[in-house]
Amino acid sequence: MDINFKRVFMMIPNQPSLNLSPFMAIYDLVVPKDNMLRKINDLIDFSFVYDELKNKYCHDNGRNAIHPIRMFKYLLLKSIFDLSDVDIVERSKYDMSFKYFLDMAPEDAVMDPSSLTKFRRLRLKDVDLLDLLINKTVEIAIEKEIIKSNSIIVDATHTKARFNQKSPKELFMEKSKLLRKSIYQVDASMKSKFPAKTQTDGLEEELDYCQKLIAVVEKEEVIREYPKVKEKLNVLKEILEDHHEQLQLSNDPDARVGHKTADSSFFGYKTHLAMSEERIITAAVITTGEKNDGKQLETLVEKSIVAGIEVETIIGDAAYSEKGNIIYTNDKDMKLVAKLNPSVTQGCRKKEDEFEFNKDAGMYVCQAGHMAIRKSRQGKKGVANNQVTTYYFDIEKCKHCPFKDGCYKDGAKSKTYSVSIKSNEHKEQAQFQNSDYFKDKSKERYKIEAKNSELKHRHGYDVASSSGLLGMQMQGAMAIFAVNLKRILKIIE
Repeated sequence: MDINFKRVFMMIPNQPSLNLSPFMAIYDLVVPKDNMLRKINDLIDFSFVYDELKNKYCHDNGRNAIHPIRMFKYLLLKSIFDLSDVDIVERSKYDMSFKYFLDMAPEDAVMDPSSLTKFRRLRLKDVDLLDLLINKTVEIAIEKEIIKSNSIIVDATHTKARFNQKSPKELFMEKSKLLRKSIYQVDASMKSKFPAKTQTDGLEEELDYCQKLIAVVEKEEVIREYPKVKEKLNVLKEILEDHHEQLQLSNDPDARVGHKTADSSFFGYKTHLAMSEERIITAAVITTGEKNDGKQLETLVEKSIVAGIEVETIIGDAAYSEKGNIIYTNDKDMKLVAKLNPSVTQGCRKKEDEFEFNKDAGMYVCQAGHMAIRKSRQGKKGVANNQVTTYYFDIEKCKHCPFKDGCYKDGAKSKTYSVSIKSNEHKEQAQFQNSDYFKDKSKERYKIEAKNSELKHRHGYDVASSSGLLGMQMQGAMAIFAVNLKRILKIIE
């Protein structure tokens, strides 16, 4: 039978087989008791992974699959140490703490790195991994009596798309340049051995160049083993392998343009987080980059409650003080520690679903993603109910906008959007804002900014590791799981 049409069944045993290797005692000598991976193994029972994924495998037919717990642990290692699939498997060949964590014998051979890609795509694609892993760590934190506060801190952090609005050719050029640069730091004479750079704009020529470059480097047995060279080489090889599945889409199909300030933007995704005062992330929502921060507050609170958190106070920035959130928290008898912003907390306005406020830029953004270019306040000064803030949009963009019907009238010289300022509707919140409790709780907000920084700089969360919203959710799930486990271990110590 043609192998292309042959179906291969993967059978999974109920539990990993008992390891009877005579060399297991080596771990007691080379993996100290205070090793982080040993402590994670002692902290958490990973059988919940098997329970979640067992229906994805055949149990009585075909050849044995690599156990899902081991596959999951590989992904966790990848997130903790921010390495490529190839590099994480390579390190598990010789790092005894890795083998111990993976429940392998010291002499066991490692798997092929391509198995990780298949595991993500075939076993995890229909699993709500984000909520599953967050809820598991919150459960552990509650059992260990780590979470004692009744407050959650909310914020959002952005992640740039892997391809960052670059064409596939530009991406390959960038990665091949980084590889060459790392090699020059080791041996500048290698330049004469490299193939000639492409002189055209064609993608196929650039692909051919990258393949030739990889072939040259792999022949240099000494140079290719330098860690900084190996990492750049593996990244280039990985995106080449992903080419037919991802890069043929030109750009990430799910990524969107979001605004950080009035003058800066990014192309990618947002991760909306809720975190306890003990710095344990209790809920997360991952969206495309243009989504409004404040609209996610209710979901974050409800997810935190489901995870087991008693929420009495919510701490956030001005993006979360919009009218709907004030009403929601009042109905739930919760305190909202978020400063009022007249542009966000106005009473009623037209077309709320078409224009959303970006608190960082201080401007409204239309449904097409275009931000207002300026604003002005109109009406009698001192009479809040009669004043409005008018936002002006670039009509050259409006003329060619796919959403212009009902929004922009052909021939109009300007396009504006006005919101009324009704601060009298927020008197109770304004009074609360002046209280000592509000001021004290506001001081806790810095903690979530530090957590965002940890995710980005220690766990590679500044750039998406794959294409699409599903890939971003998987990446977020593993990164948050990793930082929560590390935080729990630190508090226990």
